[in-house]
Amino acid sequence: MNSVKTSTSGTFPAQVDLDEASAEDGQEEFKSLTKEEAQALRSRLPQLSPWRVVAAQAAAGLVMTVLCWLVITGRGAVWSALYGAATVVVPTALLARGMTRMNRLPEVKANVAAFNFMFWEFLKIGVSVAMLAAAVLVVPDLSWPALLVTMIVCMKMNWLALLWQGRVTTNRS
Repeated sequence: MNSVKTSTSGTFPAQVDLDEASAEDGQEEFKSLTKEEAQALRSRLPQLSPWRVVAAQAAAGLVMTVLCWLVITGRGAVWSALYGAATVVVPTALLARGMTRMNRLPEVKANVAAFNFMFWEFLKIGVSVAMLAAAVLVVPDLSWPALLVTMIVCMKMNWLALLWQGRVTTNRS
């Protein structure tokens, strides 16, 4: 019998029975899904393609580059914004490539999938840092504000894509 000792101060009893508490709350015990139930659940829940996120980031980067061209009209700011978008989009595309390649395998163990994700995520971070360090050498007349603002806008597209996916999912049901 599971029990937890609690202090006698306040309104809590000295000993709480977890089995009775969960039965009173109407909570059921954890039940593992069978392979067929898991496949049926996956088919009902649409998955967000990582390539959609990459496309959304690229589109946001192009919009920011055009805005820099219209507002600032300096070549340095335009190239900086374009490079800032590339600093987010290229590593995200590497991650998407690595993760979608793994999905093609028939059965992948959880520890292999976790290692695969960590490997590609660390590679993504490393490429991003390397691209930022190289920005001074690659971009003529570098404008850090244009580069960083574009990077932030592109990174926020991850959340927007997730919110959009949730909205589409609720409209389908």
